[in-house]
Amino acid sequence: MASTLVNSALVFSLLVSLASTQSEPSAPHQSANDLARRVIANELKAEDEDHTHWMFRLQTEKSNRQEVYEVVESKDGDLKRLIAVNGQPLSPEEQKKQDERIQYLVNHPDELRKAQRAQEKDEARSQRLLKTLPDALMFTYAQRRGDLVQLTFKPNPSFRPSFHEAQVFHAMEGSIWVSSRDYRLSEINGHLTHEVKFGGGLLGHLDRGGKFHVKQEEVAPRYWELTLLNVDMRGKALFFKTISVEEKLQRSSFQRVPDDLTLAQAAELLEKQIRTANKPKISSPSGARSLSSR
Repeated sequence: MASTLVNSALVFSLLVSLASTQSEPSAPHQSANDLARRVIANELKAEDEDHTHWMFRLQTEKSNRQEVYEVVESKDGDLKRLIAVNGQPLSPEEQKKQDERIQYLVNHPDELRKAQRAQEKDEARSQRLLKTLPDALMFTYAQRRGDLVQLTFKPNPSFRPSFHEAQVFHAMEGSIWVSSRDYRLSEINGHLTHEVKFGGGLLGHLDRGGKFHVKQEEVAPRYWELTLLNVDMRGKALFFKTISVEEKLQRSSFQRVPDDLTLAQAAELLEKQIRTANKPKISSPSGARSLSSR
């Protein structure tokens, strides 16, 4: 779902602009701040209206451990099955444990619904942060590549944060790329120019130099999804519950599934996807050329 772009409050709180050689946008008809405000308003509207579900490949990296999952979203929550660790497929015993875990979740849907409610709370908090961006930051036109326009940003000195997470805006510089065609956020890069303390340091802190990179792409006409998230932060903030300050993830191979998909149906799709991925490849006879080589 599009709301996964705001998987946590950190995503829109900690935005290093890209070193690029693209040409500058030509004669904008609105100020950079007005464009940012329009894009963010449209982003929030799209998130509220989008109730689609997807199947996709998820790759994560934390503490030098790389994991690859197949994920299927359903109306009762997301089913996620581990398929590889550090580039190695699971052993038969590990695969059996994954099958048993999936079946347990299908038979005990309250487990996933609880996790879904927690995610919805994170998304609501993140949307509040996103809504604050046009007031908290000052934007300037930078570069253009096709329909994408880059806006650099720096803190608005007159902004006064009304909640803890928004304090990060006072230490944030970077850039966003926006679609001038669809008025959607395409990319966010940022870094912290100085340390951020929450509650005078009692509630946590983030150190200077932390950086952040997020991308979302149009995976189907009019539907945008998170495809990349890289966070490299030092410190600790107690209210960030679902995302570590050092995390990498990539999402790819999106396929839309029915919006009313049940957990049982999601498990069937997941099993079919795993069987297809593990199906042995049939090699070409000796001397024959593959289609891709023609």
